[in-house]
Amino acid sequence: MSRTLMFTSTAAAVAVLFACSQQASNAQEEDKAAPEQDAMERAQTQGDEMPDSPAADAEMADGPESIPSMMRTTGDIKGGEGNTIGSVNLVEGPNGIVMEVGIEAGSLQPGWHAIHLHQTGDCGDTGEYTDSGGHIGKIEGGHGLLNTDGPEAGDLPNLHVSADGSVNYETFTSIVSMADILDEDGSAVIIHEGRDDHMSQPIGGAGSRVACSVLEK
Repeated sequence: MSRTLMFTSTAAAVAVLFACSQQASNAQEEDKAAPEQDAMERAQTQGDEMPDSPAADAEMADGPESIPSMMRTTGDIKGGEGNTIGSVNLVEGPNGIVMEVGIEAGSLQPGWHAIHLHQTGDCGDTGEYTDSGGHIGKIEGGHGLLNTDGPEAGDLPNLHVSADGSVNYETFTSIVSMADILDEDGSAVIIHEGRDDHMSQPIGGAGSRVACSVLEK
């Protein structure tokens, strides 16, 4: 009888020890798994909060909303007899206007010629072209890019006519806006027979008007 009680007590003790050992093992596994789970949750949270990549930012920057609208205008250039001899193209960007002039061979005398932006879009008086008025932004005594009292908004660098009478000219101006050029009565590009010295009044000694182009909306 006592042996049976001792065996029973021993078996019960072993069972208790085994249960306690199993619980401790499970607790250790749970403690080990908890940091790993926390780390995974933190990584997922950080991933959700990560800022957009540079590539994504660049893609957004290249979207249509990031491109500034650019005003443009073009016009045919008429020579001394009223015939079309070339064209002019103006594009306004965020810092000013790029202007291109192309004129066919045999159209103008070779050498330097003044070119200005005039107040009125009218080339109706063929060969004279005085209906285009004075320069945009006319300043009394202020004509000329080298003038300390100027320049006027319509002043531009001289263009050069090649030996064959053609022109391929590009310039940039930041002293006039497309809103000034494309106002109610438009504007005109005038080419003169001689060069502009950028100082003399009222047109830099450039002489008569030999070509004209109307610029309008």
